Amino acid sequence: MKIGVLQLDSTIGAFDANRQKLLAAYDQARRLGAEFIIAPELFLCGYPPRDLLLRADFVEANLTALAEAARGIAAVPLCVGYVDWNTARPGRPLHNSAAILRDGGILWRQHKSLLPTYDVFDEDRYFEPGSRVAPFEFKGRKLAITICEDIWNDEDFWPERLYRRDPVKELMTQGADLILNLSASPWHLGKEKTRLAMLQRVAADEGAPLVMANLVGANDELIFDGNSVALNGAGQPVACGRSFAEDVFVADLNPASPVLRHDWPPSEEQLFTALSLGIRDYVQKCRFKSVLVGLSGGIDSALTAVLAVDALSADQVMGVSMPARYSSPGSLTDAEALAKNLGIRYEVLPIEPVFKAVEAQLDKVFSGTKPNEAEENVQSRLRGLTLMALSNKFGSLVLTTGNKSEMAVGYCTLYGDMSGALAVIADVFKTDIYKISRWVNSGARQGAGSKELDLAAPRSRPPALIPEASITKPPSAELRPDQKDQDSLPAYETLDAILQAYVVENLSKDQIILRGFHPAVVNEVINKVTFSEYKRRQAAPGLKVSPRAFGMGRRFPIAQRFRPTR
Repeated sequence: MKIGVLQLDSTIGAFDANRQKLLAAYDQARRLGAEFIIAPELFLCGYPPRDLLLRADFVEANLTALAEAARGIAAVPLCVGYVDWNTARPGRPLHNSAAILRDGGILWRQHKSLLPTYDVFDEDRYFEPGSRVAPFEFKGRKLAITICEDIWNDEDFWPERLYRRDPVKELMTQGADLILNLSASPWHLGKEKTRLAMLQRVAADEGAPLVMANLVGANDELIFDGNSVALNGAGQPVACGRSFAEDVFVADLNPASPVLRHDWPPSEEQLFTALSLGIRDYVQKCRFKSVLVGLSGGIDSALTAVLAVDALSADQVMGVSMPARYSSPGSLTDAEALAKNLGIRYEVLPIEPVFKAVEAQLDKVFSGTKPNEAEENVQSRLRGLTLMALSNKFGSLVLTTGNKSEMAVGYCTLYGDMSGALAVIADVFKTDIYKISRWVNSGARQGAGSKELDLAAPRSRPPALIPEASITKPPSAELRPDQKDQDSLPAYETLDAILQAYVVENLSKDQIILRGFHPAVVNEVINKVTFSEYKRRQAAPGLKVSPRAFGMGRRFPIAQRFRPTR
């Protein structure tokens, strides 16, 4: 059988646009010879719709879109994800469902059985799990229709399972001989490999071909990588979708179909491409036309600007330098050089005159005190004020430039450098910022933006986009004389390793110390993380690229007194 896979990017609540995109891709797959076609989980309404699901008019609009989509489907069936009402109450009012459309109508419905409620998922809040599964018979085959998590509970792959049921096993015992999976599986670094390995184990264990259609694109913090795949009964890939881009392909599940070699790009390229996609979809789905980046001359703002240009285009990005008395001359020259390399509009708007005015305003009430973080943060907040004024005037989104290391320990200023609409690199540790930046300067291909950076200059080696000084100079906020990040933070290599253990891996203080870190340093880092929760609660949404990011998947109280003890 030839299965068409629609790896598409949907916008939450854009029912007409999603339906039109679905039907156009359906026609394309049908022309390519598909006999049965699948699209991602909850494609018609977009994923994740969150509390829009509490609105009856949203659910009804989704059902209307399903009925309208069905009218455009001919003899080749299409299986697509949508939201259905749960008519068997008591229970939650909705189902996460898949419908098979054919000849203008709805032929079959299947409800999702396993509802994830961990990390970024909260499906149990809205949906009632399907109580039974059954194969769909088509052309002499029995098709096992599963929805995302339904396939993530194989007892041979996971050392500990979250659910008592295994819908795949239930379907196979009913004679299913082909497994189809509609997914909206969000990405983080390494997820693509785990997902493929898991799917391969399922296909091989059941001895049945398996085809998975995954969502692609970004919705708020979440990035979906696509990487849809078709596997033969031995778990070997016979067709694959692109990474971080829409794709329509047909998988021939003939046992004689050749096996594909599946290689993954380096992590720096994957992170860059994912972040670029995250920016582009956030800006376009929010219907903005341009973005602003405060350029400090440092590596964080430089990488953010490069990502913005890759995601959009140079004419949609403005870089703004806002020097004050502690800004080094190199900061301005590095920022200017970056802007020139990228071809973006560049403005220098000094905050020093306004800083002096604020100092005069506060002089009396600050009398008798020594300068400290209060004066430092005034500078950061004046920069935030400047960027937000430009945002209001020109309708541009401000991209914040703080990294995960800074966000973790509160090395950031509320209403200052945290001001903005999207925190692009808030889930990227400082040490990884350096790695990605060097990858950028290596001349490697720049992501999958709609207008990729043209690095094919007529010379033996493309120019470095990010000035070398931005990468090699000691990082500094430049808010006091000779300030360096390491004045108040451990070396980033140490800091990031501790944060990886504490925030991402959720290890205890004792477990981290056993990795060879000094107890006092571990204690200091953990205390900073805990104290800074109130800042992160007020931060812009950050693009998630790690297994555990600050944001919707990490829910800690602000007012709490628990401190890990040794």
